[in-house]
Amino acid sequence: MATANPDFTDTPELKRRDWSIIGLIGLVHGTSHFFQLVLPTLYLSLAHEYGYDFVKLGFLASVFFLVSCLGQASSGFVVDRIGPAPVLRFGLSCFVASAVLIGVSNGYFMLVAAAAIGGIGNSVFHPVDYSIINHRVSQKRLGHAFSTHGLTGNLGWALTPVFMAAIIYVADWRTAAFGAAALVAVVLLMSWLGRDLLAGKNQAVVAADDPAPSASVQSDLARKSVGETLAALLVQPALWGAFLFFLFTSVSLSAVQNYTIPMLGEVYGIDKIMAGSALSAYMVAAAVGMIAGGFLVGATPNTERTVAVSLFMAGGLLVVLAAGAVPPPLAMALVALAGFCSGVSAPSRDMLIRRVTPKGATGTVYGLVYSGMDVGSSLGPVSFGLLMDAGFRQGPWVGAAAAFSIAALLALWVARSASRQAARLGGQTPYGV
Repeated sequence: MATANPDFTDTPELKRRDWSIIGLIGLVHGTSHFFQLVLPTLYLSLAHEYGYDFVKLGFLASVFFLVSCLGQASSGFVVDRIGPAPVLRFGLSCFVASAVLIGVSNGYFMLVAAAAIGGIGNSVFHPVDYSIINHRVSQKRLGHAFSTHGLTGNLGWALTPVFMAAIIYVADWRTAAFGAAALVAVVLLMSWLGRDLLAGKNQAVVAADDPAPSASVQSDLARKSVGETLAALLVQPALWGAFLFFLFTSVSLSAVQNYTIPMLGEVYGIDKIMAGSALSAYMVAAAVGMIAGGFLVGATPNTERTVAVSLFMAGGLLVVLAAGAVPPPLAMALVALAGFCSGVSAPSRDMLIRRVTPKGATGTVYGLVYSGMDVGSSLGPVSFGLLMDAGFRQGPWVGAAAAFSIAALLALWVARSASRQAARLGGQTPYGV
């Protein structure tokens, strides 16, 4: 990434526009996370309506995320070629269609189709969001943009159970599905009304990131074919490292999300209600950590060190928990502190990926590396479940700590790989949005 242009002026108008973009993208990202939990919040209602077992119900979520994984790895190519705004509206439209299909469903096939359509919609948001953030938000507020993006995702997760349960309570599950469709439709309308905020590139950002854009036109991968772009990316070790980074961090998160409640019960004798509160505290603390991490992005250019230190700390806290050597109240506090540490890493992580993104391939790269999250999310629960069934009751915490540590090392390696690549080019980095 090029050094910021000294002629760049941060005006009040630019600041207001930046925060408008950040707010709109945050709303969209929160909506994508909201929709990820629409089907799971309907499990009990669907089981009562149709008599489905949890294998069939769980398969709906598997379809959603499998389609999302495949789509996310490829949708970035589309984002880089036609722009993020129309792809964003396509994703939201898929959510609306999926929710309506759930509401009118009369059997399992329609629910599977709804899950697949929802997965297609979900696949576009990381390439879209990060393309807009990197192209439209000034570098001075990038850290806050990344932290807000992560925070709104957590808030979207938190909203779904409350929203869906409230409508089911006063009406029924079909009305709740239509309510989800209506909510997403409102966000779709807002994204259309705010389309001028999302389209094109902020010329101040271009000037700051690339003082001599004409010098790098030949390296702009958006001007190349999909095959040429993919060939150029697959030989970048840093991008493979970034993919593995997201895989291991999502493995850790899946261990914490799926098994913290039973582990707190078995290791510390904490009842389910208190253990559930501890898990909620983890998620809230992670959101707070994301806000704090946004300030750290601007405090140091070595974002990989922030990522590594925070993930090592989170892993260390999980090892202490697995040892079972602290009193139950302190164990619950350590769960929350581990969440805070993992949250701190998120904005710096996103900035690190920005540093290793070749020019013209922002959507493609974020789509490819973030697909590692879907892979890790599918591998983690099964692997740690096998450990629990085999009698290793602290296994998920230990495994999560190991995965966090591997991810921390990968962050350092990714940064060094990018630096070596720049050195081979005589100090001129090939990266930049």
